[in-house]
Amino acid sequence: MAAVRVQSLAGSGIASIPAEFIRPLHKRPGANTDGPSVQVPLIDIANISGPAHQGLREKTIADIGSAASEWGLFQVVNHGISEELIQRLEGVGKEFFDLPQEEKEKYSNNVAAGILEGYGTKLAHNIDGKLEWIDYFFHILWPPSKRDFETWPHHPPSYIEVNDEYAKALLEVVNKLLSALSVYLGVEENTMKEELGGEDLEMEMKINYYPPCPQPELALGVEPHTDMSSLTLLVPNEVPGLQVYKDGHWVGVEYVPNAIIVHIGDQLEVLSNGKYKSVLHRSVVSKDKVRMSWPVFCSPPANKVIGPIKELIDEKNPPLYNAKTFAEFKHRKINKLKQ
Repeated sequence: MAAVRVQSLAGSGIASIPAEFIRPLHKRPGANTDGPSVQVPLIDIANISGPAHQGLREKTIADIGSAASEWGLFQVVNHGISEELIQRLEGVGKEFFDLPQEEKEKYSNNVAAGILEGYGTKLAHNIDGKLEWIDYFFHILWPPSKRDFETWPHHPPSYIEVNDEYAKALLEVVNKLLSALSVYLGVEENTMKEELGGEDLEMEMKINYYPPCPQPELALGVEPHTDMSSLTLLVPNEVPGLQVYKDGHWVGVEYVPNAIIVHIGDQLEVLSNGKYKSVLHRSVVSKDKVRMSWPVFCSPPANKVIGPIKELIDEKNPPLYNAKTFAEFKHRKINKLKQ
């Protein structure tokens, strides 16, 4: 029996949300001191590679490193991915979620059986047993050797072509960012990439679909968390909803057309020995608009051991994290075990 999809629930005309979506009072979006949308660091990365010119490359690297240290999140523009390609990426994702429900169900995943790729609805993984107001589609995007096109949407027909093109373009952005983040720490520019598996670095696509919610003040699209990845690069639609926890407050991330939002994930916090911060974030939902986002999680292979970069460790800077495989890290985090 198929799970009850949030998109179907939202489209059924309900005036109030079921109890399993209602957050405890202190965890609701309106609780605590929710601030307005703010302009998180916005960085032009056009000068991140190539010969230095009037110090622009050094300034770009400094801006990236500072944002990764102070915010754990920033937005990049002039990243080299065309607006037209981003629009096509969004278009094929929207087309999939506009398909009849029975067509989408053909791609259902089975998390309980360990089948993560495909169409799904988030299960409860919290003490409260509360559900998130979200449906999603998830699949491995890179490297090509790990793709299973049978799990990718075949409708619209251009889905595979568009995502393949996006993966190649995004990988170039990832490489530039990892290089800059390495240089800022004072290590060789290829250090981060190699520590994360080199050419075996994996990227996973997740299309998040947040339907309109009749009581958005009671629900969350995604509950507060940090990403297990090294980097997450996210394209949002124009409907706001991403919030980050900064200086004791939840603040909304302002939408910037054609920008890519970059999250620092757990693996970069470990590699940098805490100099970079894995950002705590959540998603809120809209009363009358569909919010969508396209995060790509960049992660090491499962058997790759991740620990603080050795050049960053000395008597004055002891390791703050235990080295472990990415698979073990994920297992411990999912099961809420001490790292």
